[in-house]
Amino acid sequence: MKRIFFAIAGLLMAASLSSHPWKPSHYVIVDTDGGIDDMRAISMLLASPDVRVLAVTVSPGALSADNAYRKVKSMLNSFFHEGIPVAVNRISTFESKNFPVALQTMWGEEEYIDPDKANDHYSLIAEILSSGEFKLSFISLGSMSTAWTAMTQVASFRERVKDFIWSADGLADKKGFNYAIDKKASENMLKQEIPIKIIRSFPHDDGIFYNEDLLMQIGKVQTPYGRKVAGSFITDLVKEHDFSYSGTDDMIPLFLHHPSLFMTRTAGNISDCIPAGTNDLRAAVIKILKGETVEGTQIIKKLPYDPNFYFDDIKPYVEEIILHHGRDEWFSGVIASEMHRHLGVFEIIGVKMGIRAREYFNTGVDEFNIVSYAGSTPPLSCMNDGLQVATGATPGHGLLTVRNDSVLFPMVEIKYMNRKIRISLVKEIASKIASELKEINYIYGLDSNIYWELVRASTIKYWRDMDRHEIFEITEIN
Repeated sequence: MKRIFFAIAGLLMAASLSSHPWKPSHYVIVDTDGGIDDMRAISMLLASPDVRVLAVTVSPGALSADNAYRKVKSMLNSFFHEGIPVAVNRISTFESKNFPVALQTMWGEEEYIDPDKANDHYSLIAEILSSGEFKLSFISLGSMSTAWTAMTQVASFRERVKDFIWSADGLADKKGFNYAIDKKASENMLKQEIPIKIIRSFPHDDGIFYNEDLLMQIGKVQTPYGRKVAGSFITDLVKEHDFSYSGTDDMIPLFLHHPSLFMTRTAGNISDCIPAGTNDLRAAVIKILKGETVEGTQIIKKLPYDPNFYFDDIKPYVEEIILHHGRDEWFSGVIASEMHRHLGVFEIIGVKMGIRAREYFNTGVDEFNIVSYAGSTPPLSCMNDGLQVATGATPGHGLLTVRNDSVLFPMVEIKYMNRKIRISLVKEIASKIASELKEINYIYGLDSNIYWELVRASTIKYWRDMDRHEIFEITEIN
């Protein structure tokens, strides 16, 4: 019996050391030259909870490095992923022609973005590699320039990169655009011993991957990433350009998630990967943009989104809350309220704060160390319950610490990798909520059912009306 017990214990320990139910399968750094296909590829990578984009670097190609930086930074800001760092490759001497379609395609609001403030690419890559022991994939959507300079200038790069994934026209084609941008870097990289996976464009007689049916399906995807990709097809300039409908660099996220849908020939350390299974690839685009690449739950298969499933007082607001704040916030709010055993304003603020933090860095759950300054006294401390559900940072995981030895306020400090931010509720909003709760308590008392009914009604209103992008102040600490 003892022998069986220890065998099971050993298996469980081995499993715990080799896997984690919430960790992504892929950690990546992406290098882009600002092509319109790159926008779609990056959107899909960001959409998938099974991929963690650690940083984006830009290099000249379809656009100049400065113009590509504006595109990438503006798109990350539009997704509220301001915490994903972006850097510029200023070593490459390639002079981009700034293709008109790429230049005029809107990724986001570019007006206040200054490329001169961007870090150099190898400094950023070195910083990312210093923040953990994970192995990563380096994705090149343009040239091999950034990959090669990182190989030569970042000491740990060669050991920490498990493979290079490059969008190109195959090993034998030395005239392809991505190869020709920096021929020397391409030649040098292809001589290395690290695995290189060359992902080819979608091979079809008419060159069309994004056909009418696929575009119609993308238009129905109610995520920021789906809307971004759908929106990239609406301008006349894009509509009239055949390249817009082909599948090129955007084959990479499909390969990352579904390598079996590619015909792969490997010689030595180099793999030539050709897209196959047309309908399955198109279906994969929708699945990725919806964020349905991993299971999001542990016990229940799916949380109902039908308003009729919920109590009458919140039923009229279910669709409105989901539409304005997203399914992730709704899901976390429902679970937090059940755990908390009642609807509370600060509990919902904790949910919104946690979702905002994950959004900032574009992370999943269980990836933060959080210090909460909400203390352990209700109603302010209720914020901690919402935080736990939204981020997965719980005392049981050793990821949440609650401070009681300082001025108490709805504020947290969050450490992610080697970076730290402070998120706090806007003071005017915090004061307003605290005053309302104090007044209700003064009139009715905590033992009154009327108190809890009024708190519930107030919470539903705040949940519906408070936009997490407007109610918090975020400060980078380091």
